[in-house]
Amino acid sequence: MDDADSHTTTDLTGLECQLGIAFKDRSLLEQALRHSSFINESPDLGQSNERLEFLGDAVLGLVVAERLFRDAPDANEGEMTRARAFLVREETLASLARNLGLGDYLRLGKGEQGSGGCHKPKNLARVLEAVIGAIFVDRGLESSREFILRFFGKEFAEVKEPLEIDYKTRLQEFVQSHQQISPVYELLSEEGLSHDRTFRVAVKVAGRVLGVGSGKSKKVAETEAARVALMSFKAEM
Repeated sequence: MDDADSHTTTDLTGLECQLGIAFKDRSLLEQALRHSSFINESPDLGQSNERLEFLGDAVLGLVVAERLFRDAPDANEGEMTRARAFLVREETLASLARNLGLGDYLRLGKGEQGSGGCHKPKNLARVLEAVIGAIFVDRGLESSREFILRFFGKEFAEVKEPLEIDYKTRLQEFVQSHQQISPVYELLSEEGLSHDRTFRVAVKVAGRVLGVGSGKSKKVAETEAARVALMSFKAEM
């Protein structure tokens, strides 16, 4: 039997266990696993996963945006947009699809199968989105949200860096809009052993100290100083 046909409608129970979802209508899961190349060669076997992929992409975007909105109340639109892009990028989705073994169930046309289509990041990312779409149609938004948050747990933990609020840029924009000059950062002190230093930095505008911050790197100390300065501005307004 061809690899593309090695998984039939009777052996998707293992995949459902991997997903943690028992489908009411298993034909939706079957459709989610059909690549367009498979349907191009066998048009009588139903629809490809493209429609479910379209829907799953939207559901994924909604759930991720909602999570970022709730968990990062100080992040602005641009910062949340970067974090969302980090979470739903092809590399992330393909990695999660591999962990779920979706490539083993993906039904491909002979040409796509022969070129290693079950390992291609693009195909893996899209089949995961299609599965999310199938879960949404079959079980609704709440089950879709639970699935996404469960399997994206590690990725949400790793989004910290892209979601870091860019206090330095915010401070620069604020100061330039009011005074047409830029903040200046000054290293006040550097203490500790070479492998465990603590930096203390002041941010100034026209010679006036607006904030002081410390951290294990100059960048962290500057960011903290900018945050303190912004908080000070807000308190004065």
